[in-house]
Amino acid sequence: MLFNSYEFLFLFLPVVLLGYFVLLPKGARLGWLTVLSYFFYGWWDWRFCSLMLISTLIDYQAGKHIGASDDRIVRRRWLILSMVSNLSLLGFFKYFDLAAQSVNQLTALFGLDAPIPLLHVVLPVGISFYTFQSMSYSIDIYLGAAKPARSIWSFACYVALFPQLIAGPIVRYRDLADQLVARTHTWSKAALGINFFIVGLAKKVILADGVALLAPRAFDAATPDLVSAWAGTLGYAMQIYFDFSGYSDMAVGLGLMLGFRLPQNFNSPYKAVSITDFWRRWHITLSSWLRDYLYIPLGGNRLGPLRTYVNLFITMLLGGLWHGANWTFVVWGGYHGLLLALERLLGKRGWWVWAPVALQRVFTFLLVLVGWVFFRAESVSQAVAVLKGMAGLHGVDAGLVAVLGESPLAIILLVVTGGIAFIAPNSWEIRWRANVVFFLWLGVLFVLSVFTIMVNTASPFLYFQF
Repeated sequence: MLFNSYEFLFLFLPVVLLGYFVLLPKGARLGWLTVLSYFFYGWWDWRFCSLMLISTLIDYQAGKHIGASDDRIVRRRWLILSMVSNLSLLGFFKYFDLAAQSVNQLTALFGLDAPIPLLHVVLPVGISFYTFQSMSYSIDIYLGAAKPARSIWSFACYVALFPQLIAGPIVRYRDLADQLVARTHTWSKAALGINFFIVGLAKKVILADGVALLAPRAFDAATPDLVSAWAGTLGYAMQIYFDFSGYSDMAVGLGLMLGFRLPQNFNSPYKAVSITDFWRRWHITLSSWLRDYLYIPLGGNRLGPLRTYVNLFITMLLGGLWHGANWTFVVWGGYHGLLLALERLLGKRGWWVWAPVALQRVFTFLLVLVGWVFFRAESVSQAVAVLKGMAGLHGVDAGLVAVLGESPLAIILLVVTGGIAFIAPNSWEIRWRANVVFFLWLGVLFVLSVFTIMVNTASPFLYFQF
């Protein structure tokens, strides 16, 4: 079920709020949210609810036994069970076909004929998010950073909570533990939640979906010309930012409506002055997850400069692979890993620390833009073709006329989204006051969003595929 669908906006969400605040006693709220979160997830394909349930039950038992035991061996065995079960689920459903295809290609190079059959495994939506989230629970208990959940309902609600289930933010159990037991519900919190939700909805259906029309000009052409390559790549850069940050805003807003405070996931990433700064601003909850559960366990920066560079590269390489079963994501992750290592070598601020802040942001964005080419492309060869187009190696042709003639609205939205991303404050920086003007603004924005959905139909969020 999509946040930007009629089923969610006018059926599911009203039923959730009605049962939560009116029909059920306070003691039943957690169970109500858990059951309806499974319904929300099962709307896509009910069979995959079993995977989330398996992950939940294993990690709940692992956390319970880790917290209750003083025996290091017992604690470690339960931790290993938790990590292996989650990574096995994620590995099979997300990477089996990529691994099989890669092995088949490698054996073919040596003239061997032992192909592994491709199973064409269907990727369960949101599995990358809830496995990471559920696994962090047992890890935190093992490290003493969290205490076991008070009940299975509490932990099940944490894993399945529908606002952040499909595409994050990736929330640690320790950050929600107290809120799962007791939450505050105020009109000001509800108003803030409605604001976040509607702003996020508008980001998705008006801005992201509108500017998305430009991306195919670069990525569906065999040899995109200069203008098409740049227009398509810039369009995708704005599409993925407003699509994903829009989802995160909607998740935060829904959480606030239900009394939960979810963490910020974006902090104006295109205002970053370096790649290091970019990763402090983009997909913040994933960045911190990778830092705490991968980079630091690898040794972080404690084992000398060379090992630090290697750890950064490995972390980003695996972070790239987390995004999808395609070598383009591996290249994208490795590319960012190399940039982070190089910046660490030069002092964390890149090699343009001497430049004015505006130029630092431009240089950083251009580096990010190159990475987005690999992130969006279906193959490395397609990414190279787009980069050649951006370099003018495929000529200019009539690209400008074609882009302006076929996608005038998308070009306007590209300018608008660029202005918002580079200049305007983000959703967390604006301090709204709940007055008549505030609600009129939200009402107009909501009506425009619903009208846009009616015209264009609902489209999935980009991060659903990860």
